[in-house]
Amino acid sequence: MSARLAELLAIMARLRSADGCPWDRQQTFASIAPYTIEEAYEVADAIERGDVGALRDELGDLLFQVVFHSQMASESGAFDFEAVAGAICDKLTRRHPHVFGDGPSLSVVDQSAAWEDIKAAERGAADVSALHGVPNALPALLRAYKLSKRAARVGFDFEHAGQCADKVDEELLEVRAASAASPSAAAEIFEEVGDLLFAAANLARKLDVDAEAALRAANAKFERRFRGMESLAAQRGQVFSELDLAAQEELWQAVKRGE
Repeated sequence: MSARLAELLAIMARLRSADGCPWDRQQTFASIAPYTIEEAYEVADAIERGDVGALRDELGDLLFQVVFHSQMASESGAFDFEAVAGAICDKLTRRHPHVFGDGPSLSVVDQSAAWEDIKAAERGAADVSALHGVPNALPALLRAYKLSKRAARVGFDFEHAGQCADKVDEELLEVRAASAASPSAAAEIFEEVGDLLFAAANLARKLDVDAEAALRAANAKFERRFRGMESLAAQRGQVFSELDLAAQEELWQAVKRGE
């Protein structure tokens, strides 16, 4: 173990000790979990921005989350950081027989399929569903991707992306019908919108598009253009919030043309 990693583990133990930090001492797995998710997203954000310095810092924050959970588990005698490291070492070795064993060389596509087969074998017979093990806590868009991918592995899939696109059209029509038939029927509209989003995520998978990353990019584009509209309005001496929709749309088109 490196000296700095040992130092990090010691810092974490001190923070959780009787004379450590009151806030750190009162935390639980559940209370820390949202921070763990947040740090993972900040890692992804640094990667998307191409900021290597920020990536280093965010990876450190994420590592701290692993150390935090490990320290709490160690205090209860469940496991420690060494066990966490050991578990992932064992898993990676087991799931790469073509590297660490005598398995045949594999293409990237074949390796992906083999990885899923090994994971399925590890799950055993306790739950034979092809969907077993897809975590409920995943972001909904990412979980939709994983659920549809699992279903596709056992043959439940459209033959081509065009059929997925047709399904999106079908679900959009059902959203329109639900909202037009009974605008106050919130539960039905809620369900149909969910079906539409799932169909869109499935279409993205079929097109080999990371739906989560695509939506983050769309969010960033919308924010960039909206801020551009506000800035352009200010340059023209206008108050954006006081403009009617037609004037705001003209600003939107102007910002798009300027990109």
